[in-house]
Amino acid sequence: MVYRHSTSHILAQAVKRLYPEARLAIGPAIADGFYYDFDVPRTFTPEDLERIEREMEAIVAADLPFERFELPRDQALQLVRRAGEEYKAELISGLGPDEVISFYRQGEFVDLCAGPHVPSTGRIKAFKLLSVAGAYWRGDERNKMLQRIYGTSFPKASLLKDHLFRLEEAKRRDHRKLGVELDLFSVHESGPGFPFFHPKGMVLRNQLEDFWRHEHAKNGYQEIRTPIILRQELWERSGHWDHYKENMYFTSIDDENYAIKPMNCPGGILVYRSKLHSYRELPIRLGELGLVHRHELSGVLHGLMRVRCFTQDDAHIYCRPGQVEEEIVRIIDLTEYFYREIFGFDYHVELSTKPEKAMGSDEVWELATNALRGALETRGLKYKVNEGDGAFYGPKIDFHLRDCLGRTWQCGTIQVDFLMPEKFELHYIGEDGERHRPVMIHRVIYGSLERFIAILTEHFAGAFPVWLAPVQARVFPITDRHGPYAREVTETLGRAGIRVEFDGRNEKVGYKIREAQVQKIPYMLVVGDRELESGTVAVRHRAEGDLGAMTLDAFSERVLVEIHTKAR
Repeated sequence: MVYRHSTSHILAQAVKRLYPEARLAIGPAIADGFYYDFDVPRTFTPEDLERIEREMEAIVAADLPFERFELPRDQALQLVRRAGEEYKAELISGLGPDEVISFYRQGEFVDLCAGPHVPSTGRIKAFKLLSVAGAYWRGDERNKMLQRIYGTSFPKASLLKDHLFRLEEAKRRDHRKLGVELDLFSVHESGPGFPFFHPKGMVLRNQLEDFWRHEHAKNGYQEIRTPIILRQELWERSGHWDHYKENMYFTSIDDENYAIKPMNCPGGILVYRSKLHSYRELPIRLGELGLVHRHELSGVLHGLMRVRCFTQDDAHIYCRPGQVEEEIVRIIDLTEYFYREIFGFDYHVELSTKPEKAMGSDEVWELATNALRGALETRGLKYKVNEGDGAFYGPKIDFHLRDCLGRTWQCGTIQVDFLMPEKFELHYIGEDGERHRPVMIHRVIYGSLERFIAILTEHFAGAFPVWLAPVQARVFPITDRHGPYAREVTETLGRAGIRVEFDGRNEKVGYKIREAQVQKIPYMLVVGDRELESGTVAVRHRAEGDLGAMTLDAFSERVLVEIHTKAR
């Protein structure tokens, strides 16, 4: 982080040399890079970035020392105001009157900074400016839009080369690009942030949902469905009104206020409350593929990764206090099965504790946190603690998937909640015939189904495993004369349970194969004279190439085994 933050100062110095009218905002290090925000009366172009890079190279070659100095608050304000740095003045004004303010100097350039930095600019060995984007000052859309230059730096040129390769690979795998090419989904101006799933996208989605339902039924979950619009009073009682109102959508029905649900848990609670429960029934595991809506600023919307409506694979488990840790272990085991065995993801785990804005006493939070910690230790999982990052109603475990490019995505979560059962007066009848309060566990595995589809699309570069592929095979007759047999092949495979298409267009077979490769179709079946006479198909695999002639039974068996075993 010190290395890349130092590089951001070199970027700022280069910009000030080339564009003296630029005003500096902030320039932190971030994961895999850095950025700096500028207020400048022009739009930076790719040619500008090249020019700035050349100036940065000159600053690095000059090997200027990074020199720290400190000033009292009033003198610091005078310094930045004389330089016309209004954003720096605002930052200093927000600090306490007795605070000593630190700056760093490199040559003629001075910047407000807490540091630390590398000893000199010459320590920066390899860097690259990547892009320019708009960014509101302090992330507030009511403030001025600044220009943010992103970059990255590494101590070796080979590391930078590897990183730039991964960035190019990420562009090639971008789910927004592949979503269009593979005809999976689209987003329209008529509904920004509200994705439209196309027929092929629905096949992929339905396969994920069917697998989810099958595995959850095996693990003792019962599926429910709850309404997406519920009265305001429910959200007030749940605490969402006080803690989440700015992210919710509202409507009015018969002069009463309603909210479109941002989360599924209050609806699940009403299902639990709809009848009396005995301790013998617990744990009760209620699962829901529930559609939720959350308000997101237009500037952060991003394909299927960041949307305004999405489906959560929620489950809410109601259990006795003595069952909590065992249930968490069961959830961890199911999550492990999904991530590692089915989709091939590695992951790491984080435990998040009580945030500053939270409901409930420290004692309740400690009980819930200890239950999560105990389950992780029972399973022997290493975990990182995120102090103060829990949900407002309870601590949580988060699962962060690692994809084939080494990027991490937070998907699954487990939250222990002693508070919702209290607020909604949930109970069960215990062995003593008295009413007792259950503990509620919230959990998701996919997280957002839309986001999980985006992650899978990029992880597999659109070449989904056969069981997920919208089209599993495509049949090509070489000439019209082979068409009837090719159609018969298509119908036979379809009846066997294989998703297959017939391509009878008047195009060369080579062209059709190349197009099928672009569409990431796992199998291409060519039918000509030889296949017609022998009752076979010539099989080509998208990755393995030509597999030779096969009977329909042999080909069907191969594909069905891949489907049933969820082979990757």
